[in-house]
Amino acid sequence: MNRQRSLSAETQKLLEPSDEEVIAMVLQGDREAFSFLVRRHDKRVLRLGMSFFRDEDDAADFTQDVFVKAYLALGTFKGRSQFSTWLLRIAYNTAINAKKRRKDQVRLECEDEVKGAPGTDETHLRDEAARAVREAMADLPQKQGICIELFFFHNLKYSEISEVTGFPVNTIKSHVFRAKRLLRERLEGRVEVDGAL
Repeated sequence: MNRQRSLSAETQKLLEPSDEEVIAMVLQGDREAFSFLVRRHDKRVLRLGMSFFRDEDDAADFTQDVFVKAYLALGTFKGRSQFSTWLLRIAYNTAINAKKRRKDQVRLECEDEVKGAPGTDETHLRDEAARAVREAMADLPQKQGICIELFFFHNLKYSEISEVTGFPVNTIKSHVFRAKRLLRERLEGRVEVDGAL
């Protein structure tokens, strides 16, 4: 039996090169190595695309566009931040520019649902909470929505959100604080309405 096949998926993941190693390989001429980066980060970019475009086909096209731009600009990556932060910066700018061209109003909606074992109460509660948050987020102003999206659903720190969006850290903190308050108010109002039914 092939030794590679006998390794567990977890072990194979540990044997994969880091983002920095892959970038070095690509810059040294191994273009196919870029597929490691795509596999590793495509879901995160797609989620951001869904937040902006709310359409699977548009988000898929957006994801492909982001990775083409990242590939072409890979030589400019200096390693001052994580590759994922740098990539999300490209994704964010691509989405903002696309929305400006379309002259659409940006309404964020997160499609990332936490899924557990089907039929469990915990899974149902998580799904309901995720749905309620998505609905509340759709009404937030654009800047608050993107800060909440990056903070909660992409687990970025304030400094990383600043790198991605170009907003000052204090502005991001303010947006996150205000967005949390608005979400809380809307979710509490929703619970009161649901409880009355």
